[in-house]
Order: sequence, then structure tokens, then C-alpha cells
Amino acid sequence: MNQKPNTYKVYSDAPVMLVTGSAKRIGAAIIEAAHHQGYRVIIHCHSSEQEADDLAKKLNNTRTNSTAVVVADLSIIEEANSLTDFVEEVIHSFGQLDVLVHNASRFYPSPLGDISHTQWNELFLTNAKAPLWLSQALSPYIKRQKGCIISLLDIHAHNKPFVNYTVYNMAKAAHRMMVQSLALEMAPDIRVNGVAPGVNILPETDSDQALDHEQQQNIIRSIPLQRIGRPDEIAHSVLYLVEAHYITGEIITIDGGRSLTLAGSSI
Repeated sequence: MNQKPNTYKVYSDAPVMLVTGSAKRIGAAIIEAAHHQGYRVIIHCHSSEQEADDLAKKLNNTRTNSTAVVVADLSIIEEANSLTDFVEEVIHSFGQLDVLVHNASRFYPSPLGDISHTQWNELFLTNAKAPLWLSQALSPYIKRQKGCIISLLDIHAHNKPFVNYTVYNMAKAAHRMMVQSLALEMAPDIRVNGVAPGVNILPETDSDQALDHEQQQNIIRSIPLQRIGRPDEIAHSVLYLVEAHYITGEIITIDGGRSLTLAGSSI
């Protein structure tokens, strides 16, 4: 974990939200929406430190001392002292934690015949193991605030496997069961819920998962609402679950209806 000088500590009644993998894309949308609603926010990142710092600067310019950045590889969960340091840095940012959002995720294919231990370890680390260990480590602080945990899942994690993504599907399915299990175990002090996106953001154009125009149009045709979802729609759902004080163990699907007709797909 990279230690950064803390310049954000402030005493306030505003609740605090940590979102993993939140320097850009859906994670950043959640951070910005929560900040707009008056939350103090903690941006976690690993390799996107510049984007995280830029986002923090923008939000702190809007409201002084309202945003912190924590830089860490989620493999810190594998070593007790590193995990302890991470938790201390998170809590030191604002002195409390009300909401933990598990957003960080690795996503890539693992076709049968080429599945490796490296793929298994990496995909399960970000999509299943880290969410559990972070929930466990941060739960005493969330419990103190009567707060909640929200997980970003996937419509393919439940009865709709994504073709050639077996390891990812399995990891997200494990994460889904974590939401339901912890909702029971952490009640009544902490609520645990999930959001399952469909196609709410396309792969970056310069990534190995980039889609051409024809592929994008095929996806749109498969969605009853006939459009790609937006990151802010996921953020809205996360904030709804944060404020829905009589909901726990639930997973809201945000996919424009795609899961109604989906039977597994390679796109």
C-alpha cells in the first residue's frame, strides 16, 4: 500500500462513504453522486492515482476537506499488517465510516482450456475475496455508525452465465452469496445489499475488451430499453439502497430489462 500524507481530516456530522476502485467510470460516478448529496467521500484506487487525485481536487474545490484518496493494491488483504494499515488510513481520513461500496473489479475472459491459476487468483481476489475481507475488517466502524455495505455485482452472477467468462462468473456468484450471507450475519446493525448492472458502461476503447460499432449495436438491440445504461444510473441505485433503511439482503438489477431475454452471451 502506498501511504499518502493525510490532509483531509475534518470534524463534521456528514456521513462518510468509501468506494473501492473509484477513480473513474462507475466508481467515480458513485463518488460524485454521494458527494453531491453531502457525503464526505474516500476514493480508493490502485493504478489510477492521477485520476483519483484529479477527482479529489475537483470535489475539494467544491467543498473543502470533503474528499480523501487512499491508494492500495487490494492484495493487501493477504497480509494482516497491510490490511490493518489500510483500515487505519481509511478511518483516519475522516474519523468514521458509514458506507462501504465494493466496486473494484477485474473483468476479462477465461475460456475453457486456457484457464490458469493466475486468472483464478486475480478474478477471485477483486470480485470475491477482497470484498469479504474488507467487509470484515471495516465492520466495527460501520457498525458504530449503523451504516451499510453495497456491492456491485453483475446480472451474469445469477443463472445467466457469460460465455467464456467462467472464472469471472464464479467469482461474482460468490460475491452475490456474500451479500446475502452477510446481510443475515451483520443484522440488525449493518445492512448489506447489492446492485447488479447489465451493460451500463462499455469497455474503454483502448482496452483489449473494446467493442466495435457492430458489436455495440448488437448489444443495444438485445436490451428492451434499447440503450446502454449510464454510470449515474448505477450511482442513483447505490444511493437509494444507502437510504433504504428497511432493505437488506436484496440485489437490485439495473440492466434496462436485458436479463429478461438473456440466455448467456459472448457480447
